[in-house]
Amino acid sequence: MSDSGQPWWKGAVIYQIYPRSFQDSNGDGIGDLRGITRRLDHIARLGADAIWISPFFTSPMRDFGYDIADYCGVDPIFGTIEDFDALVARAHELGLKVTIDQVYAHSSDVHDWFRESRESRTNARQDWYVWADPKPDGSPPCNWQSVFGGPAWTWDARRRQYYMHQFLASQPQLNVHNLAVQDALLDAMRFWLDRGVDGFRLDALNHAMHDPLLRDNPPAPDEGKPRTRPFDYQIRRYNQSHPDVVGFVERIRALADRYGAIFTMAEVGGDRAEVEMKAYTAGDDRLNSAYGFDFLYAPALTPALVAETAARWPDEPGMGWPSWAFENHDAPRALSRWCKAEDRAPFARMKMALLMALRGNAILYQGEELGITQVDIPFERLQDPEAIANWPLTLSRDGARTPLPWEMTASEGGFSTAAPWLPVGEDNLALAVDGQETDAGSLLNFTRTMLALRKGNAPLRYGSMEVLLADESRLLFRRTAGADNIMCLFNLSDAPVGWPEDLAVDGTVLFATNGATVGTLPPYGAIFIRE
Repeated sequence: MSDSGQPWWKGAVIYQIYPRSFQDSNGDGIGDLRGITRRLDHIARLGADAIWISPFFTSPMRDFGYDIADYCGVDPIFGTIEDFDALVARAHELGLKVTIDQVYAHSSDVHDWFRESRESRTNARQDWYVWADPKPDGSPPCNWQSVFGGPAWTWDARRRQYYMHQFLASQPQLNVHNLAVQDALLDAMRFWLDRGVDGFRLDALNHAMHDPLLRDNPPAPDEGKPRTRPFDYQIRRYNQSHPDVVGFVERIRALADRYGAIFTMAEVGGDRAEVEMKAYTAGDDRLNSAYGFDFLYAPALTPALVAETAARWPDEPGMGWPSWAFENHDAPRALSRWCKAEDRAPFARMKMALLMALRGNAILYQGEELGITQVDIPFERLQDPEAIANWPLTLSRDGARTPLPWEMTASEGGFSTAAPWLPVGEDNLALAVDGQETDAGSLLNFTRTMLALRKGNAPLRYGSMEVLLADESRLLFRRTAGADNIMCLFNLSDAPVGWPEDLAVDGTVLFATNGATVGTLPPYGAIFIRE
């Protein structure tokens, strides 16, 4: 518990690190664990409470670490287990908690578990993955489609069966219905807990269990949106979102509780994300938090989007605690989605203020504090398997995974002494950390101010939230903790708007940006007032 009596993670700001693109320490063009350790001071100075490190485990890297070959190993690309231990120790010295990804829906096809499972139908791990006989005509057992394109089934001649995969064919689906598989995954979690990890982000958790009857998914109605993958033509009723995931969630929470104040957060996507997020976080025996894609793929940031999203997570007994991200390694950079290029500077300040004012945990993706934008990666340099398979109709995830620029004039922005695995991006070099450090008006320094404001005011960190106004441009909500109330007012448009008629003007101004004052709300203005 913190001094407030709240768990350390409640209202925390969690900084996501994508290891391949954070900092290279050995000159091979790929970020690594020693590079993260070297730059932890940057995150601590920012004021974050914790880091979340995307996968660094042993992997053939066909999906860049989300295809795990050893749940308890560090891939040599990223370093050694001793490097990880040093990272944890340094983070704790700086007051940062360490959370890491766990991927329980699938493994790599080179994992020892899968190699054994595919040998025969009688070996000790024969049912650790999802295997099924073909239909009489030799076709796959049902119509399920994979996220990255094509059937969710691949034929394996050794067993004369199909195996299931929600993503790449090299990511076979674990049979998490099997308690022995659950035990093995919990053993992996225990391994990292014993090394001092403070929490976990659970990747694609609602993909962890399938319908054992292998029923066909029904077709999805045509809503007029472009559909780039067969996956988009189905209602994913049976290949994911099985209700038994909740039982596994409770086992995860029970293990975490045995280690004390451990944070568990699920990533949940899909058509039933809200229902599943609430199911996975309800009460005191399930996960601490969950986050979905409410903002990550939204084409615009509007008052209605914020109001509707907040309304789904009221401050009520038994209701879970949400987490919010505007950007991550899978989604396009927000400044490239939500505003015109000429408006990026004021919009970025307003956006950061809003993220830090929302009820829930705030997840800050590396480079977001600098105003990094999406990099246009040419086809010949693409690394993302989904983008390559669906070119040019799927927006590449690579554009949000480009290396972080540390030094404006250094080779490759100070990320590496070698050519990096993805280009830094010319526009982003001008946003390097060292240049923003010395600029009092930079987004980096603004972000530090916002994180300090959130940390120093209980209503902003863990108070309740009541939306009072959400019209075409204006968003007004009250954050409350005990007798302390803070009114948060935003203009999400590029034109000045009028002051809300019912909003008092006699409170204490805690914060204002982009020229906002009591009674005045310029384009992208934001102001916080203590009542």
